[in-house]
Amino acid sequence: MEEKTENIEMNKTESKTSETKNTIKKVLSRKSSKNEELEKLQKQNAELTDKVLRLSAEMQNMSRRHEQEKANIYKYDGEKLIKEILPIIDNFERAISLDDANLTDELSKFLSGFKMIYTSLLSTLQAIGVTEIEALGKPFDPTKMEAIMTANIMDEEQGIVLDVMQKGYMYNDKVIRVAMVKVNE
Repeated sequence: MEEKTENIEMNKTESKTSETKNTIKKVLSRKSSKNEELEKLQKQNAELTDKVLRLSAEMQNMSRRHEQEKANIYKYDGEKLIKEILPIIDNFERAISLDDANLTDELSKFLSGFKMIYTSLLSTLQAIGVTEIEALGKPFDPTKMEAIMTANIMDEEQGIVLDVMQKGYMYNDKVIRVAMVKVNE
């Protein structure tokens, strides 16, 4: 009987050992699955963090571009009107360039009125940022000038503007009309 009791005891011990092993396997299995789940969640977290950072950067860039566009709109607000006024200034300059010696007193007074209007118009344009492109006697600059004629004068340096056929203008820092010039080759 003692042997039977020992067998039963051994069976109980083996059974407990087996249960303990099963419990350990279950715990390890749960721990392994929790580690996998943790790694998966960490990976998702990293992906979402990256996505948030990219979207945040994209929003900042979009906001910066929008502000730049608004600034340019304000900066060059009157460009269309100025382009329409420039031919009027050209006509004033042609009228003013008449020879005063051949004019009667009445026409001379009329011409002086034109000169006052022309001067007033130029000062108004200068006040809002319109400036004439200085070209005469300067080196040819293709970003601000268009060569419509060339000449070959030995006394002058090559690439120098000899004559301005039509004045060019800038509005703030933007060329709104290139100067049409005659250049020495």
